[in-house]
Amino acid sequence: MTLTDAHAELVDQLDQHVRELVRRQGVDPQRDATVVRRIAEDVVRDHDERSLTGAVTPVPNPESVVGELVARVSGFGPLQPFLDDPAVEEIWINDPSRVFIARNGRHELTNLMLTPAQVQELVERMLKSSGRRIDISRPFVDAMLPEGHRLHVVLEGISRGFSAVNIRKFVLRATRLEGLVELGSMPAPAAAFLEASVRAGLNILVAGGTQAGKTTMLNCLAAAIPGGERIVSAEEVFELRFPHPDWVAMQTRQSGLEGTGEITLRDLVKESLRMRPSRVIVGEVRAEECMDLLLALNAGLPGMCTIHANSAREALVKMCTLPLLAGENISARFVVPTVAASVDLVVHLGIDQHGVRRVNEIVGVPGRVENDIIEAEPIFERTTGELRRTGGMPPRVELFERQGLDVHRILNEGS
Repeated sequence: MTLTDAHAELVDQLDQHVRELVRRQGVDPQRDATVVRRIAEDVVRDHDERSLTGAVTPVPNPESVVGELVARVSGFGPLQPFLDDPAVEEIWINDPSRVFIARNGRHELTNLMLTPAQVQELVERMLKSSGRRIDISRPFVDAMLPEGHRLHVVLEGISRGFSAVNIRKFVLRATRLEGLVELGSMPAPAAAFLEASVRAGLNILVAGGTQAGKTTMLNCLAAAIPGGERIVSAEEVFELRFPHPDWVAMQTRQSGLEGTGEITLRDLVKESLRMRPSRVIVGEVRAEECMDLLLALNAGLPGMCTIHANSAREALVKMCTLPLLAGENISARFVVPTVAASVDLVVHLGIDQHGVRRVNEIVGVPGRVENDIIEAEPIFERTTGELRRTGGMPPRVELFERQGLDVHRILNEGS
């Protein structure tokens, strides 16, 4: 037997002992991780004391073994070191022998080798903590882990060969727009303009590809909303985190075993309008809920949302397309001018070749439509690697004036 095999066998024995004590004491391992750690420390200490008599082999590195036991019993086993590593942004399992991570925007194949049983146990434990389920009738699931990380699972049969598991970690590197300036995502003048736009009540669409930083940007924009306003947000799963004294956050719910009780994002958007909001925030629009959000924005209720798109122009086109999913009676003749009148700013984000997330453009939407194409006016644009001020102006300048904000001075400082 090799040293590695002997170590694994020892940890397995200690693991069984810890689990037995956890069950006997009625401890919830995911809620009481500190109690689990104390039990693991006691078990390892007792084993070490017995090893002095020669009855059992000694533990080579007690602190490391305790951490491994806590990860197995209270955490998420072999994945826990990646979850604890602040540099790791995402973890995904294509099959038990191929576990990848994303670090600083770059993909890495790890040397972690799992068994199918380990992956199944990990998924079941993660879903247990979230209260959501996955089965043959519903082979996809989106769930939130205790630390705020987002779990997505595609069941085997839909995914070829093995269930596909993806964990997108909640890594909040900036909580305000100034934080994005410090990270190099945009210059200070662009941040000052966006903060003024939020205070003025402009409707802002945050666009970009996967992992471009849309949720972080939405969090930072929401943090600039004045404290006297009431915010209602709607998301697939809770991802927004920003400080505000009057904020109601809602998330969707999947149907129960009877096939009833599902709450969709469209339901939440409709419901939010009955809750006396001053602002509505939608985590991401991707289907017919876009129609309900547009109607709310067009009625004068300020709001923000994110959308997957490769440019500001494509984001506007997509905003014109998604509402058509709401029903056959919805036509582009109605939707296009409604989008033009409802969206004020588009902030487009991207990732550069070094894995750094950056603001690529900030575009104003003056509300004009020509040949079914919405006019757009660039306000900031990234050229030669820098986000620079262009000659464009935001719409509805009177909203800035109403808040005592001189938008011309703010933008001139960015020239």
